[in-house]
Amino acid sequence: MKQAALPLPVGRLGDAQVSPSGKSVTVRSAVVTGTTVGCVGFNDLIGKLDHSASVQAAGISRGYSGPPARQVSITSGLTRLRCASLLKPLYAWVSAPRTPEERWRAYAEPAVVMSSNTDTLGLWLGVGPRVILRDIGERTGVHWTLPNGDPSRFGSVEVTAAEVAAAYAVFGQAAAAGDPVAGEILGWMRQVPDSQTFGAREATRSPEAAVKCGWYGAPDETTLRTHAVALLPRGGTRVTVVVAMTALPYTDLGEREAYRSRVSTGLPVEDEHDKVAGEVLRGLMGVTAAELA
Repeated sequence: MKQAALPLPVGRLGDAQVSPSGKSVTVRSAVVTGTTVGCVGFNDLIGKLDHSASVQAAGISRGYSGPPARQVSITSGLTRLRCASLLKPLYAWVSAPRTPEERWRAYAEPAVVMSSNTDTLGLWLGVGPRVILRDIGERTGVHWTLPNGDPSRFGSVEVTAAEVAAAYAVFGQAAAAGDPVAGEILGWMRQVPDSQTFGAREATRSPEAAVKCGWYGAPDETTLRTHAVALLPRGGTRVTVVVAMTALPYTDLGEREAYRSRVSTGLPVEDEHDKVAGEVLRGLMGVTAAELA
């Protein structure tokens, strides 16, 4: 597939090298604010994708007394994607002050560790979608709107990878500064089993990373959404966040029927998501983590 030249990022670049073709930018030290950034590695991944695919990646590394803050992001295709389960730790974080402690913990831990939708709904509907999204905005400065259509569908909130990285950076630094709720949730994210991480820890070369993934393919979509966020361990109040989001074509009628059957009967579909998107997701996370190193 012929790859179009990508626009150069708008922002402050440190040691940046542009390829002779103009198709790629390799950033060694940068704060990138453009919406589409190409670099060696990202181009290799995106160039193989069908034109109907959408992928995003973003990363933030920052912290008091550390090196200068660094950000990187890339977008190909749609600018906003439904979040699936990617925001569950943030929902749990802002729900804590509004929920009795015993009830909160009974819902929040399985929502984060096992990605339980039933327990997430206990928080989402118990506190209220508007309140949860408003509180996330107040805590992080990242403002998301209710899902289009049914507000009970917490996984249909539309986000960008850069927004997700920004929100989790605030969450991660709150945990590092001693926020007990954020710290407990971060611990739960470290307990997320490998079967639900799509290789995010290996991709970021961080076995101790706190990870949350999201995966879903709704009946009204012709793609499978497979997302991941990883918070890499750092000292002090430093934080490094890596986010990758994919919405890859999933159009075979037989496969779609089998997928819907598994979802409706409560059977896991992680293997199908890994088959469709695992390689791309891990690649995006690996390149993003390398840019922040």
